[in-house]
Amino acid sequence: MATQYPGGSHKAIDNGSNKASPLATIRPRNPPYLPTRLERLVTTLFPVLLVFGTLFSVISPQTRGAIYDPSQQAHAQDAALVPSYFARKSNLFNVVFVKRGWAWTSLALLIFTASHPSVTSRSRVGLRWAAVTVCWILVTQWCFGAPVIDRGFRWTGGRCDMAEREISRGGAAEAGMADVLTAMACRTAGGHWRGGHDISGHVFLLVLSTAMLLQEVGWPLLRWTGATEERTIIMSDGAVKGAGVEANMAPGRGRGKFELGVGGKTALVVGSLNVWMLLMTAIYFHTWFEKLTGLVTALVAVYAVYIVPRFMPVIRAVLALPGI
Repeated sequence: MATQYPGGSHKAIDNGSNKASPLATIRPRNPPYLPTRLERLVTTLFPVLLVFGTLFSVISPQTRGAIYDPSQQAHAQDAALVPSYFARKSNLFNVVFVKRGWAWTSLALLIFTASHPSVTSRSRVGLRWAAVTVCWILVTQWCFGAPVIDRGFRWTGGRCDMAEREISRGGAAEAGMADVLTAMACRTAGGHWRGGHDISGHVFLLVLSTAMLLQEVGWPLLRWTGATEERTIIMSDGAVKGAGVEANMAPGRGRGKFELGVGGKTALVVGSLNVWMLLMTAIYFHTWFEKLTGLVTALVAVYAVYIVPRFMPVIRAVLALPGI
C-alpha cells in the first residue's frame, strides 16, 4: 500500500511493494492526469520538428524562393519549380508510406504484439488500437458524414472552387449538391479548396501513429527491462498508486537480455520514417497554423486513449495500460 502525503509525495516504491526506498520518500508522484516526465520529454520531439521545419522553410533560399500554392497546401509541383524531391506530393515516400501510413503503423504494431514477450495482453492492445483507429477515422475519413478536417474547413469559411462554379452555373437549386462536393469530394472531382482553415492531415497522422507506437512499444519494453514505472493511476476507491499494482507480469523479466526483436525493429523503422516525413511536412507543406492544429488534434487523441484511463478506472478496466 502506498501512503499519500500532501503535494503528491509517497512512501512506497512502484508495483505496490511494502519496502520503501529513501529516494521514493522524496520523489513526488507524477499526477495521473498528466503525462510522465519521460512522455513529456519524448513528446517535445513533435513541436521541435515542426518549429525547426517551419524556420528552415523561411531561412532556406530554395524554399523561400519557391512559389507556394495555398489551395494545394504545397509549393508549385512543376519539376522545374519544386524546391526539393520531398516537396513533391508524388514523391515515393509520400505515395507509398504516408498515404498508407495507418496501415504501415498497424502492421508494425501487429508484428510487435504478436512476437515480443513483453506484451502482457494482446486483446487489450487490440482494443487500444481500435480506439486510436476510431480517432483517426473521425478526424480524417468519416465523422457521421464529412470528417473533422473537412468540417473544420467548412466551419471556417472554406469552399471548393468547383462548387462555386456549380452554384454560379446552376443557381440556388445546385447549392445543396455543391455543398456536399465541398465537404466530401472536392479534390476527387478535380477542384481545389480555397479559404478556410485546413488542419494538416499529414501532421495529425504522423504524430498520432508515432505516439501510438511509442506508447505500445515503449512502455512494455521499459517494464521488460526493469526500468522505473513512472505512471500512476487512480483506483476505484480514489487512492493514487503506481501503475504497476495492476500489472499481470512482474517487471524486469528481460533484464540483461534486452532485445527489440523483429517486432521492435519493425516499429523502429516505421517510427523513424514517420519522424522523417513529419520533418518534410514541416518544411514543405501547410502553414504553421495548419501544422499546429494537426499536432494539437493528434495529441488530444493520444491523451484520450493513453492518459485518461489512468485517472478513470471504468475506462481502464476496458483499455488497460500498455505493458500492464
